[in-house]
Amino acid sequence: MEKLIHGFFFANGMISVVALLGIFALLIFTSIPAFQEINVWSFLFGSVWNPTSYVEEQYGIVPMLVSTLIVTVGALLIAIPLGVGTAAYLSDVASRRVREIAKPIVEILAGIPSVVLGFLGIVLVGPLLAKIFHTHNGLNAINGAVLLAVMALPTIVSISEDALSSVPSSYEQASLALGASKWQTVIRVKVPAALSGIIAACMLGMGRAIGETMTVLMATGCAPAMPESILGPVRTLTSSIAIELGEVAYNTTHYYALFALGLVLFIITFFVNMASDIILHKYEQVNR
Repeated sequence: MEKLIHGFFFANGMISVVALLGIFALLIFTSIPAFQEINVWSFLFGSVWNPTSYVEEQYGIVPMLVSTLIVTVGALLIAIPLGVGTAAYLSDVASRRVREIAKPIVEILAGIPSVVLGFLGIVLVGPLLAKIFHTHNGLNAINGAVLLAVMALPTIVSISEDALSSVPSSYEQASLALGASKWQTVIRVKVPAALSGIIAACMLGMGRAIGETMTVLMATGCAPAMPESILGPVRTLTSSIAIELGEVAYNTTHYYALFALGLVLFIITFFVNMASDIILHKYEQVNR
């Protein structure tokens, strides 16, 4: 029986590895025809993405990389303090009844379809931002960052709250016995003790923000140009793939270039996850 269970989990692990390698191989082999026509340097460091130009087709992805970075960092700047603060409140301050009500409500945010959040960005958040910043419309990087922060919050709150709750009670009791207040104990004892879980929560939230498509497609204006400010329209890597893949002719340079965009997005996500894994392991080694 034990061997059967071991084999079951081993098979599941191997299926995940094979699926990952399969996706990676598909992106590589489908991207190769693009780089037979496009200079790799121009693709990675070019500042103009105009594959339908009548004069000269250009495939520079820097504006989309910058746009993705702006929206992702903006979302994390909003979601991490709010998410970790909410997790600390639910873990150590809120009563049991409040926690049982509030935590499921926060987790319900994860079930809201991204297209619904996109609509909210168009009809609610965007006009509000336009009124605050006196811009022509609210379809810009801030709008996308706010909506992605809402999408990342359930992940950050839920995992951070679990990490804080799993800190041994002896840590808290020792801190309180030394005269520290409740909040001093949370900030200086429990948060550092649960830092590995909190970092994992933030990384997962970052992964959600980088890979999100529909919300940023609807709420950020989708201008394929270098962003001039956070109040201007932007187009992320995912938005470009979603917008253009349904319209482009098969087996053209433009078609293969979109798979190359997917490959770049895959590599970025891979390195983000690998960096988080290295950080977690180093932190665990320090605290042993």
